[in-house]
Amino acid sequence: MLHASTHRAPVPPLRRLLSVALWTVVVVGGLAYGTSLAVPLWFQAHEQRLLVVTSGSMAPKFDAGDAVVMRRITDASQLKVGQVVSFWPLGSETLVTHRIVELRSMPVLTQDETTGTMVAPGGAGSAPEMRQYIITKGDANPVPDPNATPYTRVNGVILGVHHGWGWVLQWAGSATGRAVMLVPPLVGLATLEVLSMSDTRRRARRAKKSEERRLDALLLG
Repeated sequence: MLHASTHRAPVPPLRRLLSVALWTVVVVGGLAYGTSLAVPLWFQAHEQRLLVVTSGSMAPKFDAGDAVVMRRITDASQLKVGQVVSFWPLGSETLVTHRIVELRSMPVLTQDETTGTMVAPGGAGSAPEMRQYIITKGDANPVPDPNATPYTRVNGVILGVHHGWGWVLQWAGSATGRAVMLVPPLVGLATLEVLSMSDTRRRARRAKKSEERRLDALLLG
């Protein structure tokens, strides 16, 4: 009696190579996208934040395209001369990262609407409220920044630098970066599914033909 063979036909080398290449694309793209999400989350879990450097005012400590690690502060006592801090200058919402060169207590003054002069909030005869300010300077700049900054506008202290990370983080967070990391793996998975379905149909046809030959052999034998 003849029996249908249960052994699968060998996979052609080119077909095997294609599968390996597609799985490589899927794994590499998935790991890249996962890493781009996991790295910022890891720093957030440790109460830190990654900031992308966009200018060279702090060279050579760090330059445009680098990323710095920032930790938030809650009190003026945490600030010291020599620290590198990220802050919002008065009248600006653009974050600046420079070094503290001086700590200074200065009176809080407001403009008198009648006279136009700067006076203490309680009036001309009241004692002014003192507030901690920082004087900052970029390491690559010849002079300090033009205005003192109140500590309440300091976002945090810089703990470390990762050279070159900034460009990578910017690219990974852009629409182009996400497309490059996600589209090829998705196309690869779809192609692998099509190949798997094709293999299944081919095996089914082969099994059917084998069964037909077995039945013919039984009838003729």
